[in-house]
Amino acid sequence: MKRFAQLFTALDQTTKTNAKVAALADYFAAASDEDKLWTIALLSGRRPKRGVNTTLLREWAAERAAIPLWLFEESYPIVGDLSETIALVLPVAEETSAKTLTDWMQVVAGLGKLEVADKKERVLSAWNSLPPIERFLFNKLITGGMRIGVSQKLMTRALAKATGIEETALAHRIMGDWTPHSTTYEALVLTEDPTADASKPYPFYLAYQLDDLDDLGSPEDWRAEFKWDGIRGQLIVRDSQHFLWSRGEELITDRFPEFAQIPDFIGNGTVFDGEILAWGDEVPLPFNALQKRIGRKTVPKKLLSEAPAILYAYDLLEHEGQDIRDAGYDTRRDHLRALIADLPPTVPLRLSASLDFDNWNTLAATRETSRDRMAEGVMLKRGSSPYLSGRKKGDWWKWKVDPLVIDAVMIYAQAGHGRRANLFTDFTFAVWNGNDLVPFTKAYSGLTDAEFRKITAWVRKNTLERYGPVRQVTPEHVFEIAFEGIQASPRHKSGLALRFPRMSRWRHDKPIQEANTLDDLKEMLETYG
Repeated sequence: MKRFAQLFTALDQTTKTNAKVAALADYFAAASDEDKLWTIALLSGRRPKRGVNTTLLREWAAERAAIPLWLFEESYPIVGDLSETIALVLPVAEETSAKTLTDWMQVVAGLGKLEVADKKERVLSAWNSLPPIERFLFNKLITGGMRIGVSQKLMTRALAKATGIEETALAHRIMGDWTPHSTTYEALVLTEDPTADASKPYPFYLAYQLDDLDDLGSPEDWRAEFKWDGIRGQLIVRDSQHFLWSRGEELITDRFPEFAQIPDFIGNGTVFDGEILAWGDEVPLPFNALQKRIGRKTVPKKLLSEAPAILYAYDLLEHEGQDIRDAGYDTRRDHLRALIADLPPTVPLRLSASLDFDNWNTLAATRETSRDRMAEGVMLKRGSSPYLSGRKKGDWWKWKVDPLVIDAVMIYAQAGHGRRANLFTDFTFAVWNGNDLVPFTKAYSGLTDAEFRKITAWVRKNTLERYGPVRQVTPEHVFEIAFEGIQASPRHKSGLALRFPRMSRWRHDKPIQEANTLDDLKEMLETYG
């Protein structure tokens, strides 16, 4: 655990990519295989389930620190992080521990099966044997909030540096359905066995946002298609089985039973990359139709009939058992087109069509029709481009349409977390409904640090009421709220919900009387919902 704590400290003290990679590589070169495996798991999002709820942790920490619970609760928003607050208020440990990261992960994994009294005993014992930084990390492991500020890509780069294994090969090996309980470091990282896991996906290739068409050169070199508003996924057919993975490396096969028939029509050794969409009358349905299925382990028949899903395939990564990612985009598309061409319409697999254009103005005009087609914009891919891993500049670009915007009045404010714990960064916004302000969305991003400091100072002077950490403020400031979509929502007072809301502008020029109305939002719902 001490070595893992040293790694965390090194990573936390720098923002430089090379320094982070070097610290990780040194750790992977020196740590035990068991600890390396757990570190890979934690940095790739494979965290154990929370075994103790935060209410109990707060109560136990206040009791152990011999302070009233109200004082702990007042301290928490100031610190901005529960794990750090606990580590700070606890008295100095009376014992020491030589347990490794793996040992502590076994403790954490076992908490969920214990009675409350036994959980408390294990947690208090841990707190009493760990120095502050290790205690902080233990708390993070308990709560499932272990985030070290390192992407999986950086971790993979460091692992490649430590092992001498090619980065792209490692990126593929550490994907898939594994946990530290189901494999070893040797089997996962050091052993090349492409048949070990038939379900294993490839690392996704991610595009950058396009800001200037002039950077692309001749349009002849590029291929375009709509950027669909669904769930990015890889559909795998191997060993006469199918597997469906989301971009977040979640195996979601069971949530889309429509795809069970695909191995009857598609041969083994095939991997598609595409967008999972709700589908009706041979066109995409709005995202909110698909959203009803997200998070469900089983899908009732009624929902299957209301929002049937397809994979809108736009790339082919594996063909007849061969990894073809190094082939050019045009070649991969030829194989993809041939595979899908003669499928019966009942098979939930479609080819995402290419867009015809001979100049950038033509493509720009097509892009403006994106929302009418339930798309977010267009994708541009160089015809000769290989399929790479992660986000790379140069060959793949996303050119999204401008967001929808609405002017709204800020009515509630809440402090942020972490480095923004002393700033008000989370806001609730309202629009007019007659003479009343009706809350309709929350947003917490889009302002500069200077603007956050300015609005924080204002909130502290203009608080009307407090509701726990939330402050009701004087309706005085108008903000332009940008968002990607709008849908009906009976759970919200306004009857509406926005997709990806954020603050795009602080409207110092606009009085609150000129903010938009609920009718304006309803009109947007009719147009874009």
